[in-house]
Amino acid sequence: MLKVLLLFLLLIAGIVLGPVLAGHQGYVLIQTNSWNIETSITALGIILALLILALFAIEWLLRRLLHTGSRTRGWFVGRKRRRASKQTNLALIKLAEGDYQQVEKLLSKNADHAEQPVVNYLLAAEAAQQRGDDIRANQHLARACEMSSGDPIPVEITRVRLQLARNENHAARHGVDRLLEVAPRHPEVLRLAEQAYIRTGAWSSLLDILHSMEKAQVGDEAHRAALEQQAWIGLMDQARADQGSEGLKAWWKNQSRKTRQQPALQVAMAEHLIECDDSETAQQIILDGLKREYNDSLAMLIPRLQTTNPEQIEKALRQLIKTHGDRPLLWSTLGQMLMKHAEWREASFAFRAALKQRPDAYDYAWLADTLDKLKQPEEAAAMRHDGLLLTLKNNPGS
Repeated sequence: MLKVLLLFLLLIAGIVLGPVLAGHQGYVLIQTNSWNIETSITALGIILALLILALFAIEWLLRRLLHTGSRTRGWFVGRKRRRASKQTNLALIKLAEGDYQQVEKLLSKNADHAEQPVVNYLLAAEAAQQRGDDIRANQHLARACEMSSGDPIPVEITRVRLQLARNENHAARHGVDRLLEVAPRHPEVLRLAEQAYIRTGAWSSLLDILHSMEKAQVGDEAHRAALEQQAWIGLMDQARADQGSEGLKAWWKNQSRKTRQQPALQVAMAEHLIECDDSETAQQIILDGLKREYNDSLAMLIPRLQTTNPEQIEKALRQLIKTHGDRPLLWSTLGQMLMKHAEWREASFAFRAALKQRPDAYDYAWLADTLDKLKQPEEAAAMRHDGLLLTLKNNPGS
């Protein structure tokens, strides 16, 4: 616009001043060592105007040539981008089909020109891993690492995922530890951490991330509760493996009261102690737990105890029956404890009380044994018959 205005002003100046200068053109001499140039002012003005026009023409020509070059380069680059986009879309279809060889080939062929090159290389790495080609997977991962200057988290997540797929569990654990430092509530990082910690037995670390899993809504409440119990049992196993029953008891003593009062952990701890042939400590944990809060799982462990103080257990069971009502499990457990000490008549009363509330094949069998001891073979045979019918009813295909 400015150039057009300038030319317009020059044209007006020529129209106005031309006639005035027509009779007074003046004289111009340009002299050098080898030649002289003589002309009028008007001719010089015309030459300068033509020179400017020539420069404008040259500028326009160069601009067109350069613009054509950039357009040509843009066309080639755009063609590669279109091809990369087409191949990426086709790769997603092949991914749905499970053709991982084609997925890797299509994603990596023009990945540098794709809209998201890092994503292409990461997906290609996972496709190669699905084929079992660790070398190609590492190559794609390295290329993605080179191109991901801003956000390394997707690359590191993929690296850990590949390590877990190869069962490189300790390397994966090291990777998730680093990821948790920079992204402690990233859902996928937490999911990978869960896998790595379980595989490597890092139970304390698993307990540490449960709160973050809750905040990030990773898994439901039941899943997190199961993980917590699994972690505690894992810690029990480690304590028992390292120092035996004494180490297990010392570990339990060092836990908080809140932890020691969880029924699921009391059950697990009592089972560990029973397996260590420490029924005395297991009995104390079971009875304390039942006294605080009744739990069927704790009560079911009582018959497994090799106790030297059966009176305490029998007294506790009778108190529980009195407190919590006629629960068939409590009556059955009491009957089993009485059988161990040859109190046949009391045991038979307990089993009858349990069977009165619900039929159970085991209680029928135990009652029949007590009746045999009480010299009542006919009724014992009737109980075994009833127990057999119940078993056949509950297992019709056996």
